[in-house]
Amino acid sequence: MKRTTLPRSAEGVRWDGLALRVDGPARPPLRAEVADGRRLVLFQADQVVLLARQRVTHRGVHYARTGHYTSPIPPLRAETARTYREACPDDDAWFARWAHHFASALRESGNGPLHEGDWQLMRGLPPRWDITPNWARLPQHDPAIGHITWFGYGDPEEDARDMLPLRPLPGPDTARVKAYRRQFREGVLPPVLLWWVSGLDTFLVLDGHDRLAAALAEHGRPHVLALGRELPDQWATRYAQPLISHHEEHVTGLERAHAECPPLVETLTRAADRRLGQQLHELVTAPDRTCAWPLPGGAPAWDALARQHAPGWHPDTEN
Repeated sequence: MKRTTLPRSAEGVRWDGLALRVDGPARPPLRAEVADGRRLVLFQADQVVLLARQRVTHRGVHYARTGHYTSPIPPLRAETARTYREACPDDDAWFARWAHHFASALRESGNGPLHEGDWQLMRGLPPRWDITPNWARLPQHDPAIGHITWFGYGDPEEDARDMLPLRPLPGPDTARVKAYRRQFREGVLPPVLLWWVSGLDTFLVLDGHDRLAAALAEHGRPHVLALGRELPDQWATRYAQPLISHHEEHVTGLERAHAECPPLVETLTRAADRRLGQQLHELVTAPDRTCAWPLPGGAPAWDALARQHAPGWHPDTEN
């Protein structure tokens, strides 16, 4: 695995994450397989972890967790959490230390999602996913069989969510959660590791279910690191050009409209430059689509898995 700091070739800016160039395997143990009819199944080796089916209107996805998920990250020791924070009082260095920790653990894991190609391990959630009410409802609304709404349109408000745990969140008074709550109060709680799965249009909790529950029980939020495939340079460049062209036209319009007041033009131009910089940053750090493999047996095989692992589940996908 080759690692590069993100943003690439940038100096004097906040550390954002790691770019990972992975040399294998071609097909990972933790993977999505798909079939006709917008069907998806998440496998971990030969275990079914999650079944999902998108709605025909593309307004959301129905899912069913099986309870068979195992984290690909070895348990994190309290001494390690405190050592990392003592060695890295600066947040950038602390995030970087944990990113390298998780990258190494994923590379050595026998049940993780890494496969051949370019990946990124990013600090935090993209702004459009970091929604306060969605964090607050996680402990109260996390059914094993449920629905994720993508655009609303009258769907239940509680179905709007930014992340989906792969196993039930433990209660606030369980032993491990109580230990992590203490770490949260001390400011040493390790980040939660998320994984972007584009077929679900949400982040899955890859590691840190107990840490997530602990931070929420303390009426806070955990720090997160988000794993996803890296968008190819040519696609980022293609998407960036319309933004740059619009910015240039906007600045030209400002100069014409306020030609008699150069200080105002300068102020408005600086604001437009900052906005463009943020847009380009979000673009180049956005994750690429998740790879998926054909499910052997197709739709009938998926239906059989659904009957086996979620008996009686009949998702209404036609609305």
